[in-house]
Amino acid sequence: MSADSGWTRSRWLSWHSLAVFAFLYLPIVTLIVYSFNGTGVGGFPPRDLTLNWYRQLFADGAIWTSVANSIVVALAAMVISLAIGIPAALALDRGHFPGKALFRRLVLLPLILPGIITGLSLLMLFRQVGLRLSLLTIILGHGTALISVATAEVFAGLQKLERAQEEASLDLGANYWQTFWRVTIPNLRLSIIGAALLIFTLSLDEIAVSFFLIGRDNTLPLEIWGRLRRGITPEINAISTIIFLFSLFAIVAWYRLRVAAQGKAEIGTELAEAAATTG
Repeated sequence: MSADSGWTRSRWLSWHSLAVFAFLYLPIVTLIVYSFNGTGVGGFPPRDLTLNWYRQLFADGAIWTSVANSIVVALAAMVISLAIGIPAALALDRGHFPGKALFRRLVLLPLILPGIITGLSLLMLFRQVGLRLSLLTIILGHGTALISVATAEVFAGLQKLERAQEEASLDLGANYWQTFWRVTIPNLRLSIIGAALLIFTLSLDEIAVSFFLIGRDNTLPLEIWGRLRRGITPEINAISTIIFLFSLFAIVAWYRLRVAAQGKAEIGTELAEAAATTG
C-alpha cells in the first residue's frame, strides 16, 4: 500500500513538473516556431516554414539601430553599476560605520522599487538640472537602477570568500591595494562576471525606466513596443528568438565558467591537503 502511494505521488509530481515547464516555456517555443511561419503570425498549425522573416529583419535598419543603442546602454550601465556596486559591497562586508544597516537597506532598495518610480524621479531630476533626454539619460537611469544588483551579487560573493588568502598576502608584505587587485578581485571574478551578465541582460530588456528617459533614439524594447501598438509582426518574433538564443548562450557560458572555477577550487583544495599530509 505504501509503495502504491509513493508511486502515485511520484507520478503526480512528474505531471505537475511537466505542467509547470509547459506553462513557462511553451509560449517561448510558440514564439520561436511562428518566427518561421510562412503565413505570418496567424494560422495553426504553422506551415510553409520560411526564413523570409529573418531576411526582412536583417534588412530592417530601424531595428538594428535600436539594438545597437540597447547594447551601448547595457554596456555603459554595466560599467557604472559595477564601479559603484563593488565598493558598496566591500563597505557592507568589511566596513564598520554608523548607519551601516540603513545604508544596506538604501543600497538594496532599487531591487524592490518599481521601475516607474525610478524613471519618473530621474526624469524630474534631469529636468531640474536641464539635462536633455537622450541615450545618456537612459544610461544614467539604468546604471542607477541596477547598482543594487551589482551590490547584492558581489556582496554574496564576499560572504563566501575565504579571508585567509588576503591575510596571507598582507602578512607577506603586500599593501591593501595590492591585495585587493591581486587577491580579492580574482577571487570575486565569478561574482563580478555573474553580476555583469545579469546587469547587461536586465538593461537590455528594461522598459519602465527607459520609457520616461528616452529621447529621439529608441532602445530595442521601446522599438518593439512601438511596433506592437500596430500589431504583432513576424519580424518581432524573429528578433525575440535571437534575443532568447543570446540569453541562453550567456547562461550556458556562465554555467561553464562556474563549473570550471569550482573544479579548479576542488583541485587546489586537494593539492593543499596532500601537501599538508606529506609535510
